Amino acid sequence: MEMESLKELYVDELKDLWSAETQITKALPKMIKAATSPKLKKAFNTHLKQTERHIKRLERICKELDESPRGKKCVGMEGLLKEGSELIKEKPEAEVLDAGLIAAAQHVEHYEMAGYGCVRTWARQLGEDGHADLLQETLDEEELTDKLLTDLAVSEINIEAENPEEDEDEKPASRSRAKKASKKSAKSSRSAADSEDQESDEAVGAGSSSSY
Repeated sequence: MEMESLKELYVDELKDLWSAETQITKALPKMIKAATSPKLKKAFNTHLKQTERHIKRLERICKELDESPRGKKCVGMEGLLKEGSELIKEKPEAEVLDAGLIAAAQHVEHYEMAGYGCVRTWARQLGEDGHADLLQETLDEEELTDKLLTDLAVSEINIEAENPEEDEDEKPASRSRAKKASKKSAKSSRSAADSEDQESDEAVGAGSSSSY
């Protein structure tokens, strides 16, 4: 469709944002599951709830404009989310994965902040002050999420990713317990395998002695 006015551009961008937000609601549960830091999981869970509110605000605005939010696919968001999905598939070390997930999430946040900043400004220009206020609420929440992720990365997760082999006692208790449990499980598996090998060797030895 050829756009001939700012209002048409405004509606088109609202649809793009709606598509972006709905894609995010499908991607965040996967990021929550992949994250190992409890604080990062909590941040993603909080943002998932915020995203659901963002969708409702967009739908409210579109309804007031007598427009459907559907009909457009945000290919930009699709690409950003694909990068995060590929990172998870690579299965890096837990600390490195968390740092990468934050980076992927912040790429998404900055994309959204740019989009919401534009539609907020256009809404004001078009005299849609009520819309502008709703869009500003969403923009404020996106900015807070971005800041939260930055603080979490700088104060904890990036440090752990840089020094993944540091003393376990220096890491947050929950992360330390999770890693220790993983190591204990691996050790138990190795012990079981060694025990089986020993029993096998003894059986062979018994068989050899009986043949003489």
